[in-house]
Amino acid sequence: MITSPRLLLASLLATCLSCLAPAAAQQAGTQEEPDTLIVSDSLIYDDNAKESVFTGNVILTRGNMTLHSDRLTMREDAEGYQHGTATVEGGKLVFLRQENPEKFEVLEARGQRAEYNGKTEEIEMIGKAIITRFICGKPFDNIQGERVIYRQKTETYQAFGGPNSAAPGGRVRSLATPRARADAAIEACRKQQGAGN
Repeated sequence: MITSPRLLLASLLATCLSCLAPAAAQQAGTQEEPDTLIVSDSLIYDDNAKESVFTGNVILTRGNMTLHSDRLTMREDAEGYQHGTATVEGGKLVFLRQENPEKFEVLEARGQRAEYNGKTEEIEMIGKAIITRFICGKPFDNIQGERVIYRQKTETYQAFGGPNSAAPGGRVRSLATPRARADAAIEACRKQQGAGN
């Protein structure tokens, strides 16, 4: 079922692995891309194949976003679009964290694999996928499933259940807090932070 995502779910998934698509974003004429730092145990770069493979405790940092995986493969297709795949081993999960300090929000996504398609502007979390939005450190929204696909162009997402779902019974589970309650929590946090200065 395709649904309009909540504002920060869109923010997380849009940023999730968009760091793998700086060329596509520049083609679209968006604002200047932040620097991307990738730390790993090894890197194999193939200029002919336009592919980079980072392995071993991979940590990608780009602006307020961080991604942790065991392996990250990035490649560029013939049209210049970027594609990326992040994976883990041994029962771990790919971890992505996106902070939005202005709204005191943090989004965290986990899955066995994360894929980005720069041409279609789709991001997919696959296997035991969980996305949680925090406001002022407290959890507010949570989506679980086997796969969650986010389409940046249309700002819609699709979640699927299956035997490898993070939700019980292989189903999709979505817990959404009313927007008014989330807005009140943001305002309370803003006042608390202002009082601390």
